[in-house]
Amino acid sequence: MITGNEEMEATALREQGWSISAIARHLGRNRETVRNYLNGTRVAGERKRSEPDVFEEFVPYLRARLKEDPHVWATALYDEVTALGFELSYQSFTRGLRVRELRPHCEACAGVKGRPTIEIEHPAGEEIQWDWDELPEAPWGDDAHLLIGSLPCSGKFRGCFAESEDQPHLIEAMDSVLRRLGGNARRWRVDRMATVVDAKTGVVQPSFLPVAKHYGSSVVACPPRRGNRKGSVEKSIHFATQRFWRTMTATTIEGAQSQLDRFSERIGDRRPRPIAKLEELVGKDAAAALLAERGRRRPTVADLAEAEGLRPLPAACYPAVIEGHNTVGPSALVPFEGNAYSVPPGLIGAEVTVRHRLGSGGIEIVSKTGILLASHYREVPGGGYVVRDPAHRAALEHEVLGAFSTDPPCRRKANRPPGDAARAEAAKLLSGFEDDEVVVSLAAYQALVDDMARRSDEALQ
Repeated sequence: MITGNEEMEATALREQGWSISAIARHLGRNRETVRNYLNGTRVAGERKRSEPDVFEEFVPYLRARLKEDPHVWATALYDEVTALGFELSYQSFTRGLRVRELRPHCEACAGVKGRPTIEIEHPAGEEIQWDWDELPEAPWGDDAHLLIGSLPCSGKFRGCFAESEDQPHLIEAMDSVLRRLGGNARRWRVDRMATVVDAKTGVVQPSFLPVAKHYGSSVVACPPRRGNRKGSVEKSIHFATQRFWRTMTATTIEGAQSQLDRFSERIGDRRPRPIAKLEELVGKDAAAALLAERGRRRPTVADLAEAEGLRPLPAACYPAVIEGHNTVGPSALVPFEGNAYSVPPGLIGAEVTVRHRLGSGGIEIVSKTGILLASHYREVPGGGYVVRDPAHRAALEHEVLGAFSTDPPCRRKANRPPGDAARAEAAKLLSGFEDDEVVVSLAAYQALVDDMARRSDEALQ
């Protein structure tokens, strides 16, 4: 590699008519090196790579991914190429994206700027922020409803997929998130969810007050149009959507939940945090000892979450009741939460209600008038299970088998001319014609049929 001054001098000497050999002797460089710089093959100040660029083999994959989704995060792409064998650092990866200008330009997003923000103090274990993440075009056919609960002190979050955003499903999802977080906070901060607070006044709904008492937390509603006030859950939703949802490969709610749990533990909890935050929670000496024990220079979200000191949870979920209204199918099955449960075969086509009380392990199927028709153990939602009671199975098999006949099937190619009864009925119909109408003689018709049968027999002989 030659310097910029050497390249400048070589260019000037070349203009004066010096040969490549003379310039090389004058600069003390190799002739081939001087020729490459003068021809523009190499650039002064840039060292030629002594080994192949490992980034190049991943360029076709990255071009295809960024063509499919121009806004996918570089961190999400780095996770993908790392799984494919990319061994360089994240900084080398982003530099490769920039230098090759692989990400397409989006004019619509180029001028978007964020709102002013400021850090809000959040004591450890003081608050959990909640919000729904509506995700369109889910692989299982409907829009996905993902409830996110975030701890603003540590940044730890967990999520739970739900079939809808009504109050019973919200309570079930909240309980599931709290148990994934490992405890509860003293206060819940929510957006103006109609199932939790009155959207106009921010007062907690009477139906949700027993829920808050059951978990021992107070509920605080964000001021209207103040999304920054719950910035922790907003950022967690952004992170989960861009890093997880855009690249998720699951096709069912159950699979998506399993992948989200792994993502939250392996990626979300390993995000680095400032060491000052850990020192604030446990003290400077304890923070240094903890990092030395775990062989890290910076703490992670999981380290801060351990120091939050969350409150214990009640033994069971608040006993809200989830209901689903459906019609019994031809297989005497009722769909509910992605599974199917049996009823007696005599109810095929009837409208029934499926109930599940949170905290219990079963479901009940009742009629319109409230009569209990069947009860089953509740399977994992979205698993595609078919649950049949042995008595229902036996009754349905008896009904299905009883519908079959032992008679042989009808002969479809046999000759069946009109018989005596049909000819008698035809005569009655023809007897009503007027005298001037043409009357077809059935005797002549019978003679024609007999003649055709005789000719057919002679031809076969």
